[in-house]
Amino acid sequence: MKVTTDGHVCVRMDGDPADVIICKLSTKPNSLPLVTATTPTKHLSMSSPQLPTNISRHVAVIGAGAAGLVAARDLRRKGHDVVVFERDNQVGGTWVYNPRVEPDPLSLDPNRRIIHSSLYRSLRTNLPREVMGFKDYPFIAKNDKKRDQRRFPGHQEVLLYLQDFASEFGIEEIVRFDTEVVHAGPVKDDIGKWTVRSKRKIRDDVREVSFGFDVDEEIYDAVVICNGHYTEPRIAQIPGISSWPGKQMHSHNYRTPEGFQDQVAILIGSSASSFDLSREIAGVAKEVHVTLRSVADETYQEQPGFDNIWLHSMIESAHADGSVVFRNGRVVVADIIIHCTGYKYHFPFLDTNGIVTVDENRVAPLYKHVFPPVLAPWLSFVGLPWKVVPFPLFELQTKWIAGVLSGHIALPTPEEMMEDVKAFYLTLEASNIPKYRTHNLGVSQFEYDNWLASQCGCPGIEEWREQMYDAAGKSKLLRPEIYRDELDDDDDLVLEAYADFKKYTSKSQSSSCFSQ
Repeated sequence: MKVTTDGHVCVRMDGDPADVIICKLSTKPNSLPLVTATTPTKHLSMSSPQLPTNISRHVAVIGAGAAGLVAARDLRRKGHDVVVFERDNQVGGTWVYNPRVEPDPLSLDPNRRIIHSSLYRSLRTNLPREVMGFKDYPFIAKNDKKRDQRRFPGHQEVLLYLQDFASEFGIEEIVRFDTEVVHAGPVKDDIGKWTVRSKRKIRDDVREVSFGFDVDEEIYDAVVICNGHYTEPRIAQIPGISSWPGKQMHSHNYRTPEGFQDQVAILIGSSASSFDLSREIAGVAKEVHVTLRSVADETYQEQPGFDNIWLHSMIESAHADGSVVFRNGRVVVADIIIHCTGYKYHFPFLDTNGIVTVDENRVAPLYKHVFPPVLAPWLSFVGLPWKVVPFPLFELQTKWIAGVLSGHIALPTPEEMMEDVKAFYLTLEASNIPKYRTHNLGVSQFEYDNWLASQCGCPGIEEWREQMYDAAGKSKLLRPEIYRDELDDDDDLVLEAYADFKKYTSKSQSSSCFSQ
């Protein structure tokens, strides 16, 4: 560590993914109560017979986003034979920006051309890069002028980080690009064998076009679903909307503020996208009205720093004359309503004969959000929890899955797992938590992460990571317009983080985990 003449605090990172000198300038979102965040109930007895140890399974991973990439790496570390299916022509999943949008702005038409990216052009992370990265592959700023070195980088930098990860661990060589899984289900009378049917685009690289598909069907020992959940939008139900003459769209189909010039826009939702879009659109729109379900009915306030953004309670009704009535009694004649209302879990390819269902956005039944008890460990899900720091959570989930499949970690019996699931659902019900918030971890995400780590014999989430996450959340609440560029009260945590990063080389094998 050194202090430069201009007062910057610097840490040299030798032997890490980025061998650079990092200088730190000396310049919590809403969540459920702890009980609602799948606080791990007492771990049930390990009475089920343990799988044979050191066995290699033939595993299909569906999706090559962040979850699929780390799943492929950790499964291969355990000696499994892995194939990754990716419908796009590159890795990155939701972090691949696509300027195109869907022809149906609400994305309700089941026959529409689906665009899988939900990124808008100006998107930056709302987490510091130190917090966001995988535990054993730090998200360190590259000493490269072409890269985004900000602590809250833009989406392109996250994609490049994931591409670096895939390259470092040789993941691309096992990815089948332009290949969509259209069916995944257990072989009849054998839940330990899975049929995976896929279709691959036939491309003409010279003309850069595709024509037709090759269809393939194979048998795998296990399927790990990593297809993300930012493609199938959820839409708010508004009384009278069918007769309202204005336009509607979901934030999934927003890219830039062009097109909102001098318009009156209403945004529904309290998500990060609602926050960002309202401010970006306000730069060109006449008025922006943000409506939230979580505020009191009488809520009506102008947003600090803006003279054309107002916060309202939820919409009461919409009318044929173009007016929209809020629960606070205010009436606004609007041009467009933008639904920033989240997404549905969607697995159109999955056939479990009704064992796994999606009901009111609860994927059930799942033991610890990962394993369906009856089909475990041959079917698993990575990345369902939300309001979390995603990459470390993906990493711990996949270490658990890889360890279980290889026999190094034993699961409870299916009956014990189902009892655990039922107990969790009863806890949610007793706390008046609706089904659609089943996978919302919020304040107990780190307890969940640490439970996963304990199953794998790995170190849990670092204290500096938790504290930095909390500091960023508080800064966002206090300084929402500038927190990304002026987070200046966590210098000690930054130094702690980079000291911790020194433990890892780019090919770290996480030898401290017994499941590895």
